[in-house]
Amino acid sequence: MSSRDRGYRTTGAALSILFLSPLLWSGWASVRTADGFGLENYQRLFTSDNGIRPHHVLNSLTVCLLTVGGTLVVATLGGYAFGRFRFPGRDLLFLLTLAILMVPYATILIALYVLLGWIGLEDSLLGLSLVLIMFQLPFSVFMMRNSFEAVPRELEESALVDGCTSLTALLRVLLHAVRPGLVTVALFAFLTSWSEFFAPLILLNSTDRFTLPLAVVNMRTASHGSIDYAALEAGVVFMAVPCLLLFLFLQRSYVRGFMSGALKG
Repeated sequence: MSSRDRGYRTTGAALSILFLSPLLWSGWASVRTADGFGLENYQRLFTSDNGIRPHHVLNSLTVCLLTVGGTLVVATLGGYAFGRFRFPGRDLLFLLTLAILMVPYATILIALYVLLGWIGLEDSLLGLSLVLIMFQLPFSVFMMRNSFEAVPRELEESALVDGCTSLTALLRVLLHAVRPGLVTVALFAFLTSWSEFFAPLILLNSTDRFTLPLAVVNMRTASHGSIDYAALEAGVVFMAVPCLLLFLFLQRSYVRGFMSGALKG
């Protein structure tokens, strides 16, 4: 092994420790008790009067499923259109889609709250999911456009020659070819919707519709106005574990999604 390779490995290990240290500290703090170590903090997290309840988990899962599903459908169709078709104003429309990235989403949440009220989706998980889908679209459309552009056109042309329409060629042939890009988009959408705090804080009013981040913050106050940091860290670990497991399970497809044309252009 060359000195350069050893240097890369050392740097990678140092960065891994640096990025993992907050999570490791949270895991240690979540099991630390006054008498040593145990699961008392997790017990308090689920049994306290304002702790996490099953409907909080269900709310978060519902928002994640709606966000991931909606993002995949819109981003796939948009990426296919931008990557495969030529139409007037295509490049301008694509730039306008990417321009959403330059708008701090916190500055438009109040306007979106009013808009959701006009269409009858205020204080609803569906309305929250639509907002999260909108925030995911610039990156997701960019990812899917580049994924489709990396697929040889001959593959699609052969499907069209066999009698497929553009839509059936997309469904039967191209979706399999861009699967790494789909996994990457789905993973980003899940991680964002699962851990999002500010948008639910503004858009949700009813406590029975709170997602996990709101529920964890809502139960942090203990007696005399002090913060129960141990239970709060237990909530952080509880929320982080599904994200870690999902990322580890899908990491190969995630890496291929970026390598197979996702950083092109």
